[in-house]
Amino acid sequence: MIIFPAIDLIGGEAVRLYKGDFAQKTVYSRDPLSVAKTFCKKGATHIHLVDLEGALMGRPANFDLICRIKAETGLFVEVGGGIRTAELMERYLSHGIDRVILGTAPIEDPKFLSSLPKTVLAKTAVGVDVKNGYVAIKGWTENSSRTLVDFCAEAEAAGVGTVICTDVGKDGAMAGTNHELYKKLSETTKMNVVASGGVSSIEDVKRLRAQNVYGAIIGRAYYEGAIDLSEAIEVAR
Repeated sequence: MIIFPAIDLIGGEAVRLYKGDFAQKTVYSRDPLSVAKTFCKKGATHIHLVDLEGALMGRPANFDLICRIKAETGLFVEVGGGIRTAELMERYLSHGIDRVILGTAPIEDPKFLSSLPKTVLAKTAVGVDVKNGYVAIKGWTENSSRTLVDFCAEAEAAGVGTVICTDVGKDGAMAGTNHELYKKLSETTKMNVVASGGVSSIEDVKRLRAQNVYGAIIGRAYYEGAIDLSEAIEVAR
């Protein structure tokens, strides 16, 4: 299993939100690049970046910083937040980003995924943010009418290989992750499943690995010292 330490970006700073609430923001670092370099020193090979401003505005707000993190760390970088056009996807990929994450776009336009070139689709993940069983969009500020299972089936049929699933109710709450959700998802899709939201202990990492989950995103638990990143990476192996 791959560990993806996360950096959520607002105003060029590394932050975390409590349950997706922009009014409950904690700033962890004013130098996200330094944070990413620390991840490297602790053995990370992958990183999960989210442009939270981009998710709200529907356009990138931290593009240059994200590309700089990729260029100066050499990590496998996956990026989400405000990516709603094929042009922006291709722009990120042309700057060396390894995987782009779509959330709102394929929900609002069911034909969006099938319209993408295969070269782009091969480096695309769907980010499924779940609130009470339904997919949330626009930076978690709105609920769609689509269920998790239905949306994942459509994404898989379109050729997407990775799903990053976040239980919004668990995100940033330090109360453990939703193991039942990821177990069910792993059993119902052939896509690689990345668990996100509430991964707050080494025990969470062990259980996810035992469920054959492809990856796990660690955010607040790292910043607040609840998880040692080097240990998590070793356990995940």
